[in-house]
Amino acid sequence: QVQLVESGGGLVQPGGSLRLSCVASITISSHYMVGWYRQALGKQREKVAVMTPTGSTDYVDSVKGRFIISRDNAKNMVYLQMNSLKPEDTAVYYCNVDNILIPGDTYWGQGTQVTVSS
Repeated sequence: QVQLVESGGGLVQPGGSLRLSCVASITISSHYMVGWYRQALGKQREKVAVMTPTGSTDYVDSVKGRFIISRDNAKNMVYLQMNSLKPEDTAVYYCNVDNILIPGDTYWGQGTQVTVSS
């Protein structure tokens, strides 16, 4: 059974930083897109950042210039560096890996809570 395990969430003051990590139990190199999504209370899940197998990235407008997604294929790890955090970044953050060659071959982590508050 494929597992994704996130870590690094917590409580941080506005303007602070957090780094989320996600370790996958499968090899994510070569044909997996990786990404971070978030779901705030009472809202739909939204894409935060994604990275293709070749390293291209895409971010939701609200986090551009503040968040950075990265991956370490050798360790099957995905990261999200979050800087200049705002209260509106408060949400549960989910890691996702998606096989670009096989539709439906996609996996989610259990989520990690990020709370930005003074």
